[in-house]
Amino acid sequence: MFEIIRRDGLARIGKFTTRAGVLETPALLPVVNPKIFTVTPRELHEEFGFEALITNSYIIRSSEDLRKRAQSEGLRTLLDFPGIVMTDSGTFQSHMYGEVEVTNEEIIEFQKSIGSDIGTVLDIFTEPFWTKSETAASIDVTLERTEYAASVKDEMMIAGVVQGSVYPDLREMCARRMRSMDIDVHPIGGVVPLMEQYRYEELVDVIISSKKGLSPDRPVHLFGAGHPMILSLAVLLGCDMFDSASYAKFARDDRIMFIDGTYRLEDMLSLDCKCPACIGHTLETLKALSKDERTRTIARHNLYEITKELALIRRYILEGRLWELAEQRCRAHPELLGALRKLGEHGEFLERHEPLSRDGAMFYTGTETRNRPVFRRYRERLKERYIPFTRKAALFPEAGRPYGRHYAEDFRRVRSSGFTPVVLSPFGPVPAELDEIYPLAQSLFPGITDAETDACVKDAVSLIREKGYEEIIDMNSVTDGNEIFDPLLERALAVARYQFGAEAAAAMFSGRMEFVTSRNTGKIRNVISNGEHILSMRAGDGLFSLRIEGAERMIASVPGEHMRVVVSDDAIPFVSEGRNVFCAFVKECDPEIRPMEEVLAVNGNGKLLAVGRAMLVRDEMLSFKKGIAVKVRDGVGKV
Repeated sequence: MFEIIRRDGLARIGKFTTRAGVLETPALLPVVNPKIFTVTPRELHEEFGFEALITNSYIIRSSEDLRKRAQSEGLRTLLDFPGIVMTDSGTFQSHMYGEVEVTNEEIIEFQKSIGSDIGTVLDIFTEPFWTKSETAASIDVTLERTEYAASVKDEMMIAGVVQGSVYPDLREMCARRMRSMDIDVHPIGGVVPLMEQYRYEELVDVIISSKKGLSPDRPVHLFGAGHPMILSLAVLLGCDMFDSASYAKFARDDRIMFIDGTYRLEDMLSLDCKCPACIGHTLETLKALSKDERTRTIARHNLYEITKELALIRRYILEGRLWELAEQRCRAHPELLGALRKLGEHGEFLERHEPLSRDGAMFYTGTETRNRPVFRRYRERLKERYIPFTRKAALFPEAGRPYGRHYAEDFRRVRSSGFTPVVLSPFGPVPAELDEIYPLAQSLFPGITDAETDACVKDAVSLIREKGYEEIIDMNSVTDGNEIFDPLLERALAVARYQFGAEAAAAMFSGRMEFVTSRNTGKIRNVISNGEHILSMRAGDGLFSLRIEGAERMIASVPGEHMRVVVSDDAIPFVSEGRNVFCAFVKECDPEIRPMEEVLAVNGNGKLLAVGRAMLVRDEMLSFKKGIAVKVRDGVGKV
């Protein structure tokens, strides 16, 4: 069973429960050759903290001695490893050396007989140079073998491998057809040649197309990926598990892994690493070691590089900053930078999983930052949900954030003359009423702009024209006027439309409106309508928290599934009293809900039970059997 503990877009920290223990993801499984222990499995567990490893059942089966010991003692004893053991099936051997002398049925039964915790199907490795018809035919064989393995797995978990070469539609089809099978983890296979040839742009397509088809309640394993320089990008795209033999293979060739690449010992001019394996060594002393000792030392260094990067990735997920780490890492190699730019072609899919807001500021690290889903979301919601309060716009240049603080007097002057202040920002046009919402106020850009940012600012004018303004002039051309306006009402209504949609906002903003503001900042804290507290504005992101009274108005006026999560009857008493909504009790959900969005928990008849924030999207809520779907803030009380 898999459970999401924390997420950052598609990236997730999870708990994968197996019969041998719980694996926290994202996790790397070191590949252990059962014949050669460059670093022993016991050391992998005790010194490096690896909770799981992967070894090859085909190699074990092909050795009479290893086969007998594995079947009599068990795989864990054979390896002297107390954690989770996953086994490969021989597919990679068939890719490297031709056909293997074993059937899918035989290798599945063998993996069961030696006590593998996670066994792997003998799938067909799809080569990048295969034709589409060849690839499609091989997928049919892989699916047939996977279905058989899932039906006979017993207590062993099964890894169902997604194949499809470089054809995104075949990858998604293969993944989607596996959704109905009793599979526990999904490796994405056939990708080693892409990584070896630095074809990272195609790798992005392969991962995302696979993710589109897979059931989200199963961890995704990227086969053969273990270099620290690619891990943050792969995790960003939703990969949970990895495996690598390169830590040992590279070491045997005197190749040392670093976050910015792999370097041959003979070409290095200095050794500036302070990991436990390198402490006490200079470049000269490392070169002077015997071959075996040097291989072991370099392998241990490579493992420390991997574990250090995984720990950093987990921290960035917890802080909601993984995009920044991935952008930094992808600048280590031009082909990785190309992969980062490739994300722009998958904006729609990425946006579905992007949280509505995050803690902390968004840092602009370069032009590739524009591929982040927050840029796409803001522009789309501005087009679809923003309604100007006047028909005239006064344009302001980019300045300190929030703009309303920097331009306080200028905004008042312009508004008093019947103009809407609009800042030409790196995000596009920002009407004054929206200047405090995430990520507009919670972002940092360099003072010296790049060409792409300048182009976006210029393009903002055309977006303003699309909103139907009848007059657009420069801010300095506007003089003081005497038009009466209510800045608090305009801000609150504009944010509500942006966040909930125009129809929902109209339902809540009816009758006599009052606003409770902060004594220190003057910012809106609570929104009152006809004496009812309907919304509270969060100081951190400038967005609203929904109150029960506001939700009741939305229920009464906005029909259908809008922002609703339907709860099963068993959970109604608990949710209505303010308990969280767990995935196991979600019956249906609005497909447009994004993570961290305000939602209404309702019963099967649409009656309001509670309000809170969504932790997952619809597909995730309906797939997971464990974990929180909605973090409830307030319940309506006993029903």
